Amino acid sequence: MSISKDIFIGLLFIIGILGFISGEFILSTLLFAAAAIFSNLVRRPS
Repeated sequence: MSISKDIFIGLLFIIGILGFISGEFILSTLLFAAAAIFSNLVRRPS
């Protein structure tokens, strides 16, 4: 795993938490979903 991918996923998660706290429930849901999708993407050697 690359460090930049981990930082990106972490930022999505933190921004999602901040959006949830501020009441932006739709935005936070989208950010949590994006973090889940990107964390599960695995490059397979071809």
